[in-house]
Amino acid sequence: MARGKGKGRRGGKTPQNRDTYKVDIIEKEDMHNEKFEKYYKAQKILPECEWESFMESMRGPLPTTFRVTGSRQTAALLNETIQETHVPHLAGVVFEGEPVAPPKQISWYPDGLAWQLNVEKKVLRKSPEFKKFHNFLVFETEVGNISRQEAVSMLPPLFLEVQPHHRVIDMCAAPGSKTAQLLEALHAHDTITASSFPSGLLIANDSDNKRTHMLIHQSSRLPSPALMVTNHDASIYPAIKIPSEQIAFPSGTKTRVISKKQHQLLFDRILCDVPCSGDGTLRKNLGIWKSWTPMDGNGLHGLQLRILQRAMRMLKKGGRIVYSTCSLNPVENEAVVAAALKSIPDFQLADMSNHLPSLQFRPGMTTWTPSVDRSVVVDYSTYHDFIQSLPESKRADSKLLQSYWPPPPDEAESLRLTRCMRIYPHLQDTGGFFVAVLERKPSPVRVQPHSPNGPIVEGKRVAEPIEELDMTEQKKLKLDPEVGRATPTTESDLIEIDDAAADDSVAPPSEENVTELPTTEMTTPSAEDTPTSKKRGSAKTKGSDIHFKENPYTFLSPDDPVLQACILQLNLSQDFPATNMLVRNPTGDTIRSVWLTNDIVRQIIENNDYTRMRLMTAGSKVMAKQEGAAAKRDGAASQFRILSEGLPAMLPYIKPETILTADVVSLKILMENYYPVLSGFPGPFRSAIEPKAAGCIIVKFEKSQIEGSSLAHDLVLPIWKSNVSITLMIEKKAKSALSSRVFGEDITTAAREAAQKKRDTLAISESAGQGAEEIISTGTPPDGGEPAEPTKDV
Repeated sequence: MARGKGKGRRGGKTPQNRDTYKVDIIEKEDMHNEKFEKYYKAQKILPECEWESFMESMRGPLPTTFRVTGSRQTAALLNETIQETHVPHLAGVVFEGEPVAPPKQISWYPDGLAWQLNVEKKVLRKSPEFKKFHNFLVFETEVGNISRQEAVSMLPPLFLEVQPHHRVIDMCAAPGSKTAQLLEALHAHDTITASSFPSGLLIANDSDNKRTHMLIHQSSRLPSPALMVTNHDASIYPAIKIPSEQIAFPSGTKTRVISKKQHQLLFDRILCDVPCSGDGTLRKNLGIWKSWTPMDGNGLHGLQLRILQRAMRMLKKGGRIVYSTCSLNPVENEAVVAAALKSIPDFQLADMSNHLPSLQFRPGMTTWTPSVDRSVVVDYSTYHDFIQSLPESKRADSKLLQSYWPPPPDEAESLRLTRCMRIYPHLQDTGGFFVAVLERKPSPVRVQPHSPNGPIVEGKRVAEPIEELDMTEQKKLKLDPEVGRATPTTESDLIEIDDAAADDSVAPPSEENVTELPTTEMTTPSAEDTPTSKKRGSAKTKGSDIHFKENPYTFLSPDDPVLQACILQLNLSQDFPATNMLVRNPTGDTIRSVWLTNDIVRQIIENNDYTRMRLMTAGSKVMAKQEGAAAKRDGAASQFRILSEGLPAMLPYIKPETILTADVVSLKILMENYYPVLSGFPGPFRSAIEPKAAGCIIVKFEKSQIEGSSLAHDLVLPIWKSNVSITLMIEKKAKSALSSRVFGEDITTAAREAAQKKRDTLAISESAGQGAEEIISTGTPPDGGEPAEPTKDV
């Protein structure tokens, strides 16, 4: 969900506001706000006959919704487990004399991979049937196979229709549920055991430094060599330089343009889920009932418009932008879209009404009345009427922009604002939401027809034809500090813009009172500062951000001795992309971890200063140095191992003959013990692994079953072999989730230890006279010791 930004703003992305008012504090009869009802009735957002149904839904609890994630093949298998195992088990459940409905699929989500659950929390905790399903959801959510996500939040990525070769940016990405969806689209061709290594790119950006770490955590559930996370104000996102891909030019292109060695990276798809007032989230953010005023949306309109305009300048010809908010206010929605379309005319709204046939929505509005006061709605039909109503001494100081008001009826019709989509809670039991899909009109000049991965000339992808722009005729708009309005500048005020991207960086002057920000250019590092040099961490290029404290990125030389040792040790094939391996430290040494990127991410890092980009992370961490006493004892302390999260990207380059095979019996032994000895494994597997040297080994557990357990598909995992034992190298939570899925329960050592700890806690409490029921409900033993792990909600 989009969130409020700045002091006093509210919204679905603001964690500190989420639990301000609990359901037990605000009763249903208190869910009223006279200003809210008066304002939206005046806007006529709905026919009068739907108003009561709309308000009743706004006061009702929001259903729990979740999405099955991962590659299509993986998601389909997990979805089949829900559909064929859990749903039949939950059918006909009665709790406290009332029937409880099982989860149901969200009708409009593709392939039935999204689910809705209308069940109270006490049912999930106390009903034996639902408790088992709840535990399943918790385990799979923790390892990233299920995403707890509001239904309407799933819409924007679906409308973008991302393909694996697309270059995509999510401009206001945190906390990252939509980013995860976009990553899944890039990896749509992945299988259960291998990554497709997409040629595309996803940049996840957020202006809040702390929230970018939430993005990194969210994306770690689906690691990708195509991912970058940046920390910028989206409204002034910097231009990114990449080597020129243009090797064929339209006739008449100027020589100085052809000679350019770099150009601005333009995107195929851009998501603008912008900061907003968030009144569409009233069903879960109950505090908004008490604090909402009609002016809430006005203060965000300018920021929202600047973000959308910046996205429009970063988009390719024929590309697509999705603009979305979790607000119902037309000043934050249609008004922003209308102003943006008028300021940059080569865009149009796309008709997506039939894209998701089962989705119910209402068309965008063409007329509305912006609020000019916190307490009342005054009908000034035009900006001119409002200005004339003010005393002459205050007219120049008015902070209300002309773009708050709707365009004239004929102009609104030409802009096709009805193609915007409004989602209301009473239509399909969701939150409130707004979506608009903007497309940039394709260039009439084509080098040649597109192949599936873009135009191809001599085996290389070709950029869109360059359109020369006469800079003397195009004028920037800059903010007049006296009146707070945009005014044209002279030619001398223009900043230099790369010719190859000129038509994406300069917009015609607008008659609306909106601010056009100049393109922020990024400085290209000099030769001695390129990432292949060890000086990369200490050198700073012109324009770098001295306040940015993240570690630098250094690509390893393909003949780096440590990298070559890893390739030999891990039996990687000759076509392994060694040039795309990077480390993160000031000296550029392979100290602890190694990341892998695809080609476009490498090009971006090599051609831009990472501090200027405010680059938080890039690529996927695939290898780490094995540390600890056991590794030293086995003489493998300097060896690197393949990480479980990096295995899908590395697997295509691991020689098949070096991958060992095992069955579900061996998997069970590895689940039940931290370090099982080799002599305890079945003969064939033991015979295959005993001759191996200590170090990292990849094992394929083949589809098989034993009594009460079944492995429905092949599973490839990394293990570490010491002299006498082996261990499964996956995280505890992932191991527990896998155990529950394959064996029907958590049989791991960690689970047994947790169960024993809980029994010990209960025994202590009983001896002290405290009831077991109290311990279970509070999780706190009577002596003030460490509490038991609380029940987690999806």
